[in-house]
Amino acid sequence: MATYVVTGRNTTGKAVRQKVEAQSPSEARNLMSQQGMHIQDIKENKGISFSMADIQTSMAKVTVKDKAVFSRQFAALVSSGVALVRGIGILADQCPNPKLKAALQGINTDVQQGTNLSDSMRKHPKCFDNLYVSMVQAGEVGGVLDEVLNRLAKLLEDLNRLQNQIKSAMAYPVTVGFLATAIFIGMTVFLLPIFAEIFEDLGAPLPLFTRVLMAISKMLRTWYLTLGLIGVISVIVFIYKQYYKTPVGRVTMDGFFLKMPLFGDLAQKSATARFCRTFGSLSRSGVPILTALEIVRDTSGNQVISNAIASAQTEIQSGGMISIALQEHGVFPVMAIQMISIGEETGELDQMLMKVADFYEDEVEQAVKALTSIMEPIMIVVLGGMVGSILVAMYLPMFSVMDHLG
Repeated sequence: MATYVVTGRNTTGKAVRQKVEAQSPSEARNLMSQQGMHIQDIKENKGISFSMADIQTSMAKVTVKDKAVFSRQFAALVSSGVALVRGIGILADQCPNPKLKAALQGINTDVQQGTNLSDSMRKHPKCFDNLYVSMVQAGEVGGVLDEVLNRLAKLLEDLNRLQNQIKSAMAYPVTVGFLATAIFIGMTVFLLPIFAEIFEDLGAPLPLFTRVLMAISKMLRTWYLTLGLIGVISVIVFIYKQYYKTPVGRVTMDGFFLKMPLFGDLAQKSATARFCRTFGSLSRSGVPILTALEIVRDTSGNQVISNAIASAQTEIQSGGMISIALQEHGVFPVMAIQMISIGEETGELDQMLMKVADFYEDEVEQAVKALTSIMEPIMIVVLGGMVGSILVAMYLPMFSVMDHLG
């Protein structure tokens, strides 16, 4: 016997939450229905658990790639005529991600009890966001669930490829920057003091540049000064995060990210590709345009872009065009706005959005290659400069020693 928590409304319409012992969720539903309760949700009361499986499930993260693979497999099963319950059960059994596996098991139970697939997925927002649920709901209503799942898989695969391209652009400078910092700290803490002791024994005056680096070395070798430096950096990061949480701070920083040298162009093109791909997929799947814009606004990841999309929603509600509202904010490239305008005029907005997405995804790929080629010599110079500064600090005093001995 298991204990289930049943939520719903009683015969008078009052919301109630009650525990019941039963062999299965269906038996718990039948027991409470016999008492006149209109059931809304049933969950097993497992109590507090610290098993390794529960810890793995709570720590796991459902990635875009996980959802893309699931969507592609689920679409193949649905198009082959496999029943939803059986298809979800098969995918749940073979799912390697523990969090997604637990969500699919819960969805499977809900679907068996008569809940719509989209409503079942809505109960698991950490696995299936509003974008995913809305497209599935449109597929259910239109009777084209397999087509929508294939579109979802294509959308998620494209978004995953876009994310990987951006990560690859950031990987090289981050890696080289980390190595340069580690080498600089290592030489400053361990190597520079050895030479400093030699020069002090010889009684030669140290140049200003060497004294500055020696002060840095002493600070890094003094634990309370190092803790103080870490504390200052932590305070700065904390202040930045708190500022970013404010509406003004988020608009300011997100606007700065779009205009950053080197990376701003990449951020703008990737945001344009993501907006067009997501909006086009939602529109093509039959999601109402205002709902689609709301979903895209919430998933944009940039407040400046979200504000532009919100203006587009207001423009449409008043009978205007999306392209006009987007153009006023100056967030998206001119060519993208012109192509969206053409799509609105010809009545083929979804097709035009997909073409724009294809174009700017290629642009992102080219921008990543160009950025990598630019960053390579810059990072080599930075790395050489940091290491060279230590060498200069060690060899400059030799001239003073020679003059002193002479």
